[in-house]
Amino acid sequence: MATVVGREQERRRQQQQLDMEEEEVAAGGAGHGEETLQLNLGDLDLTSEEFILDEVDIHIQANLEDALVQEALKTGVDLRHYSKQVELELQQIENASIKDYIKESKNIASLHTQITACDAVLERMEAMLSSFQSDLSSISCEIQTLQEQSVAMNIRLRNRQAVRGRLSQLVDELVVPNVMISTILETPVTEQGFLEQLHELNNKINAVKEQAFRETMACADVADILEKLKAKAVAKIREFILQKIYSFRKPMTNYQIPQNALLKYRFFYQFLLGHERSVAKEVRDEYLETMSKIYLSYFKSYTTRLMKVQYEEVAEKDDLMGVEDTAKKGFFSKPSLRNRNTIFTLGNRGSVIGGAELEGPILVPHTAQKSDVRYPFESLFRSQHYALLDNSCREYLFLCDFFLVTGGPALDLFNAVMGRTLAMFLKHMDAYVSDCYDSIAVFLCIHIVLRFKAIMAKRNVPAIDKYWDSLLEMLWPRFEHVLELNIQSIQNTDPQKLGFLDTRPHYITRRYAEFSSAIVSINQTFPHGRTLTLLGQLQAEVENFVLRVAAEFSSRKEQLVFLINNYDMMLGVLMERAVEESKEVEGFQQLLNARTQEFIEELLAPGFGGMIAFVKEAEALAERGQLERLRGEEARVTQLVRGFAGTWKAAVEALSQDVMRSFTNFKNGTTIIQGALTQLIQYYHRFHKVMALAPLKALPVRSELINIHHLMVEVKKHKPNF
Repeated sequence: MATVVGREQERRRQQQQLDMEEEEVAAGGAGHGEETLQLNLGDLDLTSEEFILDEVDIHIQANLEDALVQEALKTGVDLRHYSKQVELELQQIENASIKDYIKESKNIASLHTQITACDAVLERMEAMLSSFQSDLSSISCEIQTLQEQSVAMNIRLRNRQAVRGRLSQLVDELVVPNVMISTILETPVTEQGFLEQLHELNNKINAVKEQAFRETMACADVADILEKLKAKAVAKIREFILQKIYSFRKPMTNYQIPQNALLKYRFFYQFLLGHERSVAKEVRDEYLETMSKIYLSYFKSYTTRLMKVQYEEVAEKDDLMGVEDTAKKGFFSKPSLRNRNTIFTLGNRGSVIGGAELEGPILVPHTAQKSDVRYPFESLFRSQHYALLDNSCREYLFLCDFFLVTGGPALDLFNAVMGRTLAMFLKHMDAYVSDCYDSIAVFLCIHIVLRFKAIMAKRNVPAIDKYWDSLLEMLWPRFEHVLELNIQSIQNTDPQKLGFLDTRPHYITRRYAEFSSAIVSINQTFPHGRTLTLLGQLQAEVENFVLRVAAEFSSRKEQLVFLINNYDMMLGVLMERAVEESKEVEGFQQLLNARTQEFIEELLAPGFGGMIAFVKEAEALAERGQLERLRGEEARVTQLVRGFAGTWKAAVEALSQDVMRSFTNFKNGTTIIQGALTQLIQYYHRFHKVMALAPLKALPVRSELINIHHLMVEVKKHKPNF
């Protein structure tokens, strides 16, 4: 702003000087209008005493370079005359300029006036702006002061808010509202409002304890009222829980309903545990004692009633695999009763470990008694222990949830509830198993336990793992003992005391086949090495028994028929239930194949024995290179060729009838006939080859040989169809 003002002042001074010059010019023009105009030529004035001749050359040289001067010199103009002419033109121009200036003097004066007015306005604005600048400086100081005051007030506000928050929290924690007092004192414990206020009371008691530890004086004001409210709440909760527990004791009560009701109020016990441990212990002990008696009474009654629907006919110590029928009072020889339990046959008993029945509904004894339905022991065992499993899982989860325990403490509480029941179960099982000779029932019970144990592991309930282990430790030795008794009974069986023997499958081998297939099919799901070992011993004894009985027959053919019938029967029964890759199936298949091949040789001997013997002798001689010894066999060969041609059809027919009479299994008989006919064709084909050897080739009887293809076509006609 100062710079602008200075410039304006300088402009005004210049304007004033110009005005003064105009006035002098005007005055000079008026007084000396006729006088000669005086000019100040400065450095161009050659008449001046200050003119320096030494510089003339420089000026001349400079002027010569001027374009006008050069043009004048070229045109030959006189410089003096040209100089005067220029001077005259300059004077004229000056005079004209002065006249124009004088002509515009009024406008210049007006402009001067306006500039003066503007200068005054600018001076006022300068003063105003200076004042404004001063005011701004003052305001800046005030703003800074206000900012400092604002920061200080903000700090005080935050401090007050922090103090207010802590004080409000402390007050909220310590103040006991009237709603809480009236609810705790008057509202029933089953109301939602009571539960909510109990949570609040619990929080306030804990808060007061914490503040009292910090020596907060206000705690003393509310400690008494909180203590009274706590005592009242504890009394009401104790009464409520004990009433629920006592309701378990009523006859025919479904205790799961009050249990579920208690779970809705699990915080009650948590409150007692946190503020009145003696009452919490009283409630817990009362529950444990009550439930222990309830479970013991329920399962004891259920087990007693359940055993009344067991089959009346059960296996006894004489019901062993090797005991002959005549030694008993017709256990096996009696007519089969409806739903009668069996000892060595699985039948549909294996369904008890199937998915549908294993976790199916438990048996209801009085319903079964009304319907006169009986069950084998493994079904009773399944029902009894599935009820135990279900109740144990529910009880364990309830104890963990309501009494706030896990791990070892949870197991301790569970044992306090179910310990007497489990001991009763073990005592009952020990008494029954010690006198049980039904090995299939025991083995099914073992697999029921294994599956129930897996179910509880899947539910993540370890409550009765030790009980399952105790059961297995009881059942496995008994199963092995009964199996060993059966093995011993087969070892001690005397074939001569079995009475009349025929070539049909023996009842002892049938018992073994049924029993072995049952055990193998059950064992496939949970293989057990000891079981496989005992089954191997049993199989070896049965094989020895079959050989001992076969030795009682006089002819080898009858022996082979007996062996094949028994091996085939055992193999068929095993393959119905066991997998084909099982050790038992593979062993009996090999025995059957070997005895079948031997029987085919025996079967062909009566009708074709001469030809077969001759073929074997001739092949042996050819192998040793002694074919010359065949030259004297013309009569024998002729008889064999003509004898075969005349009798082979009758022999084959007799062979087929003999086989069908000897074997009870038509399918097996058909297989043997087919094998015998195939073997016959092979022998006759070999007979053809022997007849083509050098010593016999020239015999005329060769022309009487039956064409091998014709023989095959004829033999197929005798193939039995079933």
